[in-house]
Amino acid sequence: MPGEKILIVDDEKAINDLIRSYIIKEGFLPLSAYTGKDALAIIEDEQPDLIILDIMLPDIEGTDLSLQIRRKTNVPILFLSCKSEEIDKIIALSAGGDDYMTKPFFPGELIARIKAHLRRQQSSNILKQTEEDNQIFEISGLTVNMLTREVFVNEELVNLTAKEFDILKLFIKSPKRIFSTDQIYEHVWKMNSLEGDSRTVMRPLKNDVN
Repeated sequence: MPGEKILIVDDEKAINDLIRSYIIKEGFLPLSAYTGKDALAIIEDEQPDLIILDIMLPDIEGTDLSLQIRRKTNVPILFLSCKSEEIDKIIALSAGGDDYMTKPFFPGELIARIKAHLRRQQSSNILKQTEEDNQIFEISGLTVNMLTREVFVNEELVNLTAKEFDILKLFIKSPKRIFSTDQIYEHVWKMNSLEGDSRTVMRPLKNDVN
């Protein structure tokens, strides 16, 4: 488990540095952000495995930032806040958070929760891969190997991009369902579709034609 990237989003440098020290001792790789804008940039570049998120940031509410983060990634979000009211916890968890701790906190409990969420995430990924992969689908001359991500039509190999394969897999998993381009985008790119995003679905096909 050690070696995972942990993003700490807290504008109080003393707390940010303190959490960094705890994380380093456990063998994790800390990343620090002091604003929501910096956090989104780091998430885009570094793809952290878990995010520790303060509720109150100088440029954005932590709950609003969490909603934006959920458009980019499904990694665990652990809220850290001075607010201890039940309604605050409900709002944070409803905004995409996975856990909520109040300040001041015990270092041992914070590390224990981090490890628990990382284990759960790892187990979920393994289970998902086991269920979806290691299967071969054969349909009227079409053969799809989920493990090797190879596609054959009448025993001839067809070269697909990674996203094209993911779209094909989506159709195979839901053979009786009709998907809109927005729905395809949200399933394959793992983000909510905003205006214009669905056009991304068609780009590989246009490139192939050219």
